[in-house]
Amino acid sequence: MTISQKALAVHLLTATGAVFAMLAMLAAVDHEWALMFLWLVVAFFVDGIDGPLARRYDVETNAAEFDGVLLDLIIDYLTYVFIPAYALYGSGLMDGWSGWVAIIIITYASAMYFADTRMKTTDYSFSGFPGCWNMLVLVLFAIAPAWWVCLGLVAVLAVTMFVPVKFVHPVRTKRWQVVTLPMALAWVVFAGWAAWVNFDPGSWAHYGLIVTSVYLTLAGAAQQVVYGRDG
Repeated sequence: MTISQKALAVHLLTATGAVFAMLAMLAAVDHEWALMFLWLVVAFFVDGIDGPLARRYDVETNAAEFDGVLLDLIIDYLTYVFIPAYALYGSGLMDGWSGWVAIIIITYASAMYFADTRMKTTDYSFSGFPGCWNMLVLVLFAIAPAWWVCLGLVAVLAVTMFVPVKFVHPVRTKRWQVVTLPMALAWVVFAGWAAWVNFDPGSWAHYGLIVTSVYLTLAGAAQQVVYGRDG
């Protein structure tokens, strides 16, 4: 394959996320939540590997007829935001007025965040919570807290999308990557495991999800405290 063909293949790989999003949505409509999350985990895995491949084959130069950044953002909004927000409401984990508030906050705030040109820092971390609602909602499915806990977490994370607090990018943030990348991979494994056993409360996957989620949520802020925002 030529370098242009390889670069085009990366775009085609990224675009499979749209298919996985549709499969996840179909599962959500049928209230097959475990299957929905399995498709979202597959999409999350693809999202994790297409970026390094895009940089390796320089898709901006070698397959410039397609905008990989725009393609990625479209799919991320579906898989990270839109479908998880629906699941939070449609599952009954948050219903009534609290569910409406949650889906409005999540979809509206995320649309603004995804269009924010300041969303990346100099070390390729995210500035503010990067709208990874798929990760939050999966954890909420696993631990099934009260509706007010869910609403509180949604509100706090929505606010942190627009405050200058760093959140690590598992692949691109170099500092602590020796820990962060395995943590992110472990999260994918635990997420798939939890969905595979239909969120059985006795599964050890739930504990792994909590530990890895806490690290991925707080690692950027910890780096900011130690090294400064531009450190």
